[in-house]
Amino acid sequence: MRRSFKFLLRPTSKQATALTQCLEDHRQLYNAALEHRRTAYRKAGVTIRYADQSAELKHIRADDPGGQGRWSFSSQQATLRRLDKAFTAFFTRIRSGRAAGFPRFKGRGWFDTVQWPKDGDGCRWNSQPEHPSATFMRLQGIGHVRVHQHRPVRGRIKTISIKREGSRWYVVLSCQDVAAEPLAASGAVAGIDLGIASLVTTSDGGQVANPRHLAAIADRLAAAQHDLARKKRGSKRRRKAVVRVAALHAKVRRQRLDGAHKAALALVRAYDVIVHEDLRIVNMTRSASGTIDAPGRNVAAKAGLNRSILDAGWGVFLQILSHKAESAGRELIAVNPANTSRTCAQCGHCAKENRLTQAEFRCMACGHVAHADVNAAINILRAGLALRQAAEAA
Repeated sequence: MRRSFKFLLRPTSKQATALTQCLEDHRQLYNAALEHRRTAYRKAGVTIRYADQSAELKHIRADDPGGQGRWSFSSQQATLRRLDKAFTAFFTRIRSGRAAGFPRFKGRGWFDTVQWPKDGDGCRWNSQPEHPSATFMRLQGIGHVRVHQHRPVRGRIKTISIKREGSRWYVVLSCQDVAAEPLAASGAVAGIDLGIASLVTTSDGGQVANPRHLAAIADRLAAAQHDLARKKRGSKRRRKAVVRVAALHAKVRRQRLDGAHKAALALVRAYDVIVHEDLRIVNMTRSASGTIDAPGRNVAAKAGLNRSILDAGWGVFLQILSHKAESAGRELIAVNPANTSRTCAQCGHCAKENRLTQAEFRCMACGHVAHADVNAAINILRAGLALRQAAEAA
């Protein structure tokens, strides 16, 4: 398996300045390469590719030894590949008839990651093994940076990335050949229904609370954003206000990830087979505002629902659950979510009138009463087991 390990960096003030300059130089390289492609095609009809720009890189480094020349050649090649992937995706969208989305120039604050394609080429993980109580990594042009390594790294390190999130710096190790850690069989199966009142409801009646992290700091975030709106663009105070808003969002993201990891781990430990709905969250959270000619209805209510769904973090949770299930040797099954909340788990009668409220289910045919999310989770489990049986029969 391939897994990523993310650790907090503890750079000195001088190293933090060098890391910031490293990002800035790679951003300028990305923008210059993008302008090169645009100008060549617009003025001469020539298509510039990655190989052409990579061959010119050594001349750029020779002309600017104190700037571009001090960083790793491999990391700069990775930045050029990043641009090449953006163009590949652009042409793929054109061929498929989707909105094109031409690659954009990266402004300040929109380029926060630099990658090294190989451990030992411009970077070195655990560069000072003689320090048993601390972990360091060496980066060309920056030096040995201390790492807060809170768990062991498994597998073979494939790529190393440095990422800036607000005022914090992280290292992300992408590792191959990570061995699975299968858990002992529990003999239990479950269907799970994702919701807003409860993040997860299982078919046997268990529930995981939805902490609503964004709603918890909504007042502080609104005040910080209001303060930001009053600042003059380009001023030092505005930059500080931007940092405060970003820090609040980063805290919510970390809390949401932590909660998703804990909830997914509990499910993986408890059940051998987990069935969930194959949700299209992007479609579910699409705006209802409509257009000027055809305005939408209940726009404010739909916006509030979208905000609650995104705050719950269903997509993040399902992604983490998938990774943990694979590592633990558990089976994860996705089923069509259509009518799972309207169908009676007792008799199979399907009608929207069965769902009296968000939490109450009462079948209009047989009178079966249950918690609406538990009823839906039972239907999800049955659909998943039916799919599993059909696949085994085939």
